[in-house]
Parts: sequence; structure tokens; C-alpha cells
Amino acid sequence: MPSPTVLPKLAPFRVHEVGGAGAHAFAMVQAGAAVGPVVYICPSHDTDRLLPSGVAQLLPPARLMMVQAVGEVDLLWATEEALRSGAVGFVIAAPQKPLSLTAGRRLQLAAEAGRCTGLLMIRDGMGSNAAQTRWHCAPEWRAPELLGRDSTLHKWSLIKNKEGTLGDWCVGWNEKARAICVVPPVGQRREAAQAAL
Repeated sequence: MPSPTVLPKLAPFRVHEVGGAGAHAFAMVQAGAAVGPVVYICPSHDTDRLLPSGVAQLLPPARLMMVQAVGEVDLLWATEEALRSGAVGFVIAAPQKPLSLTAGRRLQLAAEAGRCTGLLMIRDGMGSNAAQTRWHCAPEWRAPELLGRDSTLHKWSLIKNKEGTLGDWCVGWNEKARAICVVPPVGQRREAAQAAL
């Protein structure tokens, strides 16, 4: 399937899921595109968490509020409250266990009530049926001759979508523009390249 050429955006006021080795990058790109403060909720014992200084190019640290939850119940409570509050634009949460359908539906209702978009960073196989979309994000391998200039490529795959089609995006960091952009798929040239004018 050919890659779409538009950078994917999450449907607003819904809760989505993302997994894979590139989940943090996906979460920061989506949070950076949102309007207003961003809340990141993770378990207090989780060592795989975001560092505000490491994501400053995608999301200014002044917009990021970090919450450490003592357990799974506290994490879900804090996520629901942040989504429902109406005071933030985007909520990221990192649950450690699969969500029940009831818990997932509560989060969807909270997102709608607070007019806030949520993103759950899940482990493989942990998806909830209540999620609007589910993404799998991972580094994209390219031939060794391309590694010098395309070393930060990721493949974002939409693997569940309640209201549309599925698809894949190959994205990369554009240092000059300081932005994520869609990278066209590698192809074979059938004709000689035209000389520059």
C-alpha cells in the first residue's frame, strides 16, 4: 500500500492508543500539534518515561505537566480527571495493564466532556475496544547508503480505526524546518535525472 502524503492527526476529543518502540515520538508530535497545556501521566516506578528537555524541539517544556501515579487505579483516575477538566488540550497516559471496556469507555466520555484529546501509550497486545484508533510506531529501516541523511525515519501504522481506513506513514525529522514530515517511499528511477537549470 502506498504511503499517504499527509501527516496523520488524531481525531479531537477522543482517546487513542499507540504502541511500539516509536510511541514516545508519536505522542510528542501529536501533543506538540495540540493547543494548550499537555499532561503526561505515568506510573511512579516507570523508568521508560519522557524527559522534558529531550522533547523540547517538539513540545516546549513549559507546556508539559508531568504526573506520577502510585498505581494503576490512580493512573486511570488522574487520566480521567485531566481529560474531563477542560483545562488541558492533550493528555498522554502510560497504563501498565490492559484496560477493561468499561474503563476505556469512561475515558472516552471524559474526553468528550472536557473537549480534550487523549493518547494511551500501551504495550503490545494491550489495546482496548473503546479506543478510537490504535497505532504501531517503530523505527523504519532503510538501506545503509541512506542512513547518513535519513537516520531518524519512523513507520507509523494505523492498525485500528473506528471511522476510516488503515494506512502506513513513513516520517522523519526535518532539522531545517524543525518539524516531522512525511517521507516519500523509496522508488526506482526509470529515466535519467534531468540536469539542474
